[in-house]
Amino acid sequence: MAGKHSRTRIFSSPAGIVATAAVGVALAVGGTFGAVQLTSGSAQSGQTTLDLTPTTAASSLAPSSPAASASPSASVSPSASASPSATRSQQAASRGKERTASPKPKPTAKKTTATPKVLDSGSCGASFYSDGQLTANGESFNPSALTAAHKTLPFNTKVRVTNPANGKSVVVRINDRGPFIDGRCLDLSRAAFATIASVDVGALTVRYEVLG
Repeated sequence: MAGKHSRTRIFSSPAGIVATAAVGVALAVGGTFGAVQLTSGSAQSGQTTLDLTPTTAASSLAPSSPAASASPSASVSPSASASPSATRSQQAASRGKERTASPKPKPTAKKTTATPKVLDSGSCGASFYSDGQLTANGESFNPSALTAAHKTLPFNTKVRVTNPANGKSVVVRINDRGPFIDGRCLDLSRAAFATIASVDVGALTVRYEVLG
């Protein structure tokens, strides 16, 4: 830092004056500003005094403040990568085979019984019996079985017997011969007769249908 100088020099020749001017220029370039005062000496003629009085202290040039550096542009935040979708490994049912849907059970078809064909029909008297050893076809008579006796129908023929008084009916199988009373065409087992009427009646008129 340069201080304030106050100097007075006397030059007696033009060459000195030129040299002094050169010093002043050098000081001005170096940073010191001064006023050069030329005065004529009173003591000696032809002598000139040079008063170098700096008027302003040279201040060190403040370095120019660097231009405010532009704030770095905000770095683009990396785009959030989509989190990988959770994948679920398909575990096979047996750890080696793919899981397959269990087959749905198929609805079972209902068995429909074909309606038997009526070969013959009519009305006649019917009775029942409960005693007997052997039937005409060689079977042991069973009063609890749904069987009946007829004079001419083939054995094992099915006959539907209906009581018209109450609408009850029963299907019997022919396995014996009879009855041998006029006006009667069927002799039912005790169980078959009890299905359509009371056994106390003993005999009644029925409607019959021979089934094929």
